[in-house]
Amino acid sequence: MTLPDFDELLALRGSAQGLALSAHRSLRAQSDGAHLSAQRGRGLEFQEVRQYVPGDDPRSIDWRVTARRGRPHTKLFREERERPVWLLVDLNPGLYFGTRRQLKSAVIVRAAALLAWVAVLGGDRVGAVIAGAAESRILAPRPREAGALPVLAALCDLQPRAPGPPAPQSLESALHRLTPLARPGSLVLALSDFAGLEDGLEASWSALASRSVWRLFWVSDPLEEQALPNGRFRAGLPDSVRVLDGAGVRHRWLESWRRRQECVEALSRLLAAPVTRLDTRESVPEALGQELGQVKARA
Repeated sequence: MTLPDFDELLALRGSAQGLALSAHRSLRAQSDGAHLSAQRGRGLEFQEVRQYVPGDDPRSIDWRVTARRGRPHTKLFREERERPVWLLVDLNPGLYFGTRRQLKSAVIVRAAALLAWVAVLGGDRVGAVIAGAAESRILAPRPREAGALPVLAALCDLQPRAPGPPAPQSLESALHRLTPLARPGSLVLALSDFAGLEDGLEASWSALASRSVWRLFWVSDPLEEQALPNGRFRAGLPDSVRVLDGAGVRHRWLESWRRRQECVEALSRLLAAPVTRLDTRESVPEALGQELGQVKARA
């Protein structure tokens, strides 16, 4: 299986044309960034106070003005023209695995690159926190090619190039690095197989849950969900190979997959984040084109 290189990731710019990360940007906001909102999401620049109308966010009520004037008033905020979009990318060595057309790590690299292009072509700034095999890299959000190209280079540099022991805590480590950096209203796109998720997610994730918008991209291989067939199979790392009996390990295998599903679903609820499934059988541009193209069509 070939690993993605910089030229391939650069060419994904064409696949990003016409795709969108959000269906909630008005035509005015897309053209000049001057959208006014009573919501506390992406826009934090105070604009004005006006009388409250049904549908406004109660959290934005200005209680001092309300008390002075005797009628509810709410604060309006101006949205930023260039929203910060953060890629939270898990590239730990355990992702160097795949039984179909590509490795899980290759799916993540291709998907992260395509999402970077979608972000900058949509007028946003893109940055990344990438957890690789031996190091992590932080790239501050920047607009246009100045943001996308360093992300592509880092994805190529940090992707695993050989099997290695899984590092299930790499995603959580990257999350801790992102937490003090992500401004309120940022969009965070997390790409992982989420194999390291465990119960008690709130401690690690809740700091960003209330002040950022999230999307989860869950990468898997069909063998993880279906388990081994009957028979005996050699599995493991080159220096630590085990012989597994398919029928004998199936119950534990499927139970492990069930727990992972439950953890991803719990994380999705905590972050109020949609989950996009990607697997090693699929073409990444086709899969994300269907997902993000639908968003564009609904905008």
